[in-house]
Amino acid sequence: MDGFISASLIGLSLGAQYALLALGFTLIFGILGVVNFAHGGFYLLGGYFAYACVAMLGLPYPLAVLAAALGTAVIGYVFQLLLLERVADDHLATLILTLGLYLVIGSGVLVTFGPDAPLFQFPVTGALRFRGLYFPLENFIVLVVCILAIAATYYLIYGTNFGRNLRALAEDRTVAVALGIRAKLLFPLAFAISVGLAGMTGALVTPILSLTPHVGDPVLAMSFLVVILGGLGSIVGATVAAFCVGIIEAYSAVYVGGSKGALALFVLVLIVLVVKPTGLFGRETRGA
Repeated sequence: MDGFISASLIGLSLGAQYALLALGFTLIFGILGVVNFAHGGFYLLGGYFAYACVAMLGLPYPLAVLAAALGTAVIGYVFQLLLLERVADDHLATLILTLGLYLVIGSGVLVTFGPDAPLFQFPVTGALRFRGLYFPLENFIVLVVCILAIAATYYLIYGTNFGRNLRALAEDRTVAVALGIRAKLLFPLAFAISVGLAGMTGALVTPILSLTPHVGDPVLAMSFLVVILGGLGSIVGATVAAFCVGIIEAYSAVYVGGSKGALALFVLVLIVLVVKPTGLFGRETRGA
């Protein structure tokens, strides 16, 4: 029973990480109709941003995480404003452009830092123990930070005028623009928030797992899986699906093994899509 609860806690921590990634991914699809193939690249970039701030600039780790989120957000803002905005309505062009950005980020990191994983460790170690329960302290800290970031994102989207304007643009861009909502001002900000969340997740998670120039590949695949399971464009669906995936992954690692657990996860997604092709909380969209 203690092992079951400990695995549940690890699953919640994984789910919070996946939710933070998936929120940014599905936010951009829901508002811009853009599938951002560079999302894993910004996760990677956030990890190396934080590493550079700690190892080269000597910043404390919390400030390095904040700098990673802000740095990736600025890059995303400039990218959307100068390049993506020009082809935002051409879905094939946006796929090629974001995929190209991902390749540029990966190549730039490889040239700058080399192919080997740098020595980048989470500054806090140890575990929380209560009777037979065991929960790594770094996972607990990441869980708390991710939940706070998720709550802040929900408040931004559902509790502010900025978020209401974004949701209006997602619902009907033509009508929203006719009512005076400035899409060209809001779209770069939305893209910056999206990739900033990915960058912050990379800064939080890579010291615990690993930091290499190819770490963005599985992140992009997992983001796809989560948002498809939850329903493309659904923020609530992405959050619920992320926690489901995290818990299933934790249980499968403990009780059935990694490869079998991954197979079970993909089978679950296939079953959900057969029963409900739009995902758990998805609905018909304009397509991407």
